[in-house]
Amino acid sequence: MSLLFENSYLKIEIEESDIPWLKIFTQHPYKEMSDAPIEIQLQIFDMLNIIEKEMLAYYKPKKINIASFGNYLPHLHWHIMARFEEDSWFPEPVWGTKQRESTLSLPSFETFCENIIGKIKYA
Repeated sequence: MSLLFENSYLKIEIEESDIPWLKIFTQHPYKEMSDAPIEIQLQIFDMLNIIEKEMLAYYKPKKINIASFGNYLPHLHWHIMARFEEDSWFPEPVWGTKQRESTLSLPSFETFCENIIGKIKYA
């Protein structure tokens, strides 16, 4: 995993995967969304919105998956993934049973990440 963005409240990490996948973590290890102060909750929703909209516009996926579990890591975080009918797990979640071997031909993930950073700076 590598760091894409960080401020005093949040950080965005890249999850290595065959599909575009980012994760938002709070800097402080809150256990639940309701544990975080409202300003951090609002910043999380702003980041989720920016990432989802950019994934939709840039990749044109079948669906965006957004998840927050934290059962193994009880530190407030969100997964944002672009999903495609031809990806290896679709329609299952990426934690489910792999459905097929897939080689997706997608636009540059680096460019997508640069777009995200540009949009965050102006949010």
